[in-house]
Amino acid sequence: MSGFAMRLGHVVLGLGALTLVAIMPVEPCAAPADYPTEALADYVFACMATNGQSQDALRRCACSIDTIAAKVSYDDYVKAETVLRMQQVPGGGRAVMFRTAPWAQAMLDRLREAQIEAELRCF
Repeated sequence: MSGFAMRLGHVVLGLGALTLVAIMPVEPCAAPADYPTEALADYVFACMATNGQSQDALRRCACSIDTIAAKVSYDDYVKAETVLRMQQVPGGGRAVMFRTAPWAQAMLDRLREAQIEAELRCF
């Protein structure tokens, strides 16, 4: 076999391996049973807006929400997201409760721990 043919064979083999890596999932994940499809899609769309509109970002973002869902039930996820939104409300009144209550902080801590694990596992 000539040197050119051998190099060409290595290039083709290398491209085949890269293609295989590109289509493999980042982490085998299962869709969370209690998360509605709309919530999953919303998370993935927002994640992809931040991380790029690529196939790789799609896989990583899907892995991320699956990892979070394995740690936090959908009901608790919605509650934590609500606490986060309420903390953004300016001023005092009822919004202060969401910034200072130990139960609210514990809820956010649990979500943040799941998000950190998802970041480490999927990105």
